[in-house]
Amino acid sequence: MGRKKIIVTGGAGYIGSHTVVELVAHGYDPIIVDNYSNSFPEVIDWLEELIGFRPINHNLDCCDYDSLKKVFSDNSDIAGVIHFAAYKAVGESMEKPIAYYQNNVNSLLVILNLMEEFNVKHLVFSSSCTVYGTPDNGIQVAENSELKPPASPYGHTKIICEEIIQNVCGNDKIKASLLRYFNPIGAHRSGKIGELPIGKPNNLVPFITQTAIGIREKLTIFGNTYNTPDGTNIRDYIHVSDLANAHIKALDYIGNKQNEKCSIFNIGTGNGNSVKEVVDAFEKATEMKLNYQIGEKRAGDVEAIYANAQKSNSILGWTAERTLEESLLSAWKWQLNLKAIDFKLD
Repeated sequence: MGRKKIIVTGGAGYIGSHTVVELVAHGYDPIIVDNYSNSFPEVIDWLEELIGFRPINHNLDCCDYDSLKKVFSDNSDIAGVIHFAAYKAVGESMEKPIAYYQNNVNSLLVILNLMEEFNVKHLVFSSSCTVYGTPDNGIQVAENSELKPPASPYGHTKIICEEIIQNVCGNDKIKASLLRYFNPIGAHRSGKIGELPIGKPNNLVPFITQTAIGIREKLTIFGNTYNTPDGTNIRDYIHVSDLANAHIKALDYIGNKQNEKCSIFNIGTGNGNSVKEVVDAFEKATEMKLNYQIGEKRAGDVEAIYANAQKSNSILGWTAERTLEESLLSAWKWQLNLKAIDFKLD
């Protein structure tokens, strides 16, 4: 039997590219679909260096039904889809809610239609801890925690998409696993791929590394008056390669006929770190001093949240293995590699 083909939407993106590496390592053949709206075509070259061959890739928008249909029709033996492609910045979604609903929901509907048309049964969906909104009882959330109204349109698109998938699974059309990510950071151990934001980063760690290397003048910590030990937001920071590996576990899980039709898993370390703790850890690990300031709170930011990951640990057999320091050092290695190859982000 040949290697199973998996369509990876957003496969040139940050999490997608690391998942492509893990798919190949575990005997799958990834087919990348990406329109490079939030990624770079050069990632395909870097993936080729890592995996030893050029991955199949298609430059197209997942909302483009006809173009995506051709990918399905040209590959009659697709075993599943991992759907990453989405707009994903909390702050930007507050400014452009229509664009977020249009892109994130429509792309899923196109994929589900094509999966039904071509009898592709397995879907792993890139969801988010933002579906929990601001938790009532403490800050550690489990999969059965109540979903509060999200603090951003981005989070709301994830709730809508989860509900759509659950409805489709209820009709026995597909089996799906909804992975609620916490905060991915770090880069591949080789330093050849990592987080590659277009323009000004929305996420903490690339802003830290870009400040450390001199691309950014200073880092702004958004708020220090939250009800947390040091006043800054608390998040669950997970190494991107650990997160990528969870998708392999999810594919295996839904491939077992005995397992539930629609499964939900938190993918996080189970521990929370504040923004200030991450900054301090970076300074300690790299022996560098960061230029940072305290700024105003951002609209849509949740005060504190981290994962209860017991379900993914016990049922998927998955655990986060890399430490915060390892994650930050790998991100720094990636930033140094970008400098070495003189890659321009802006």
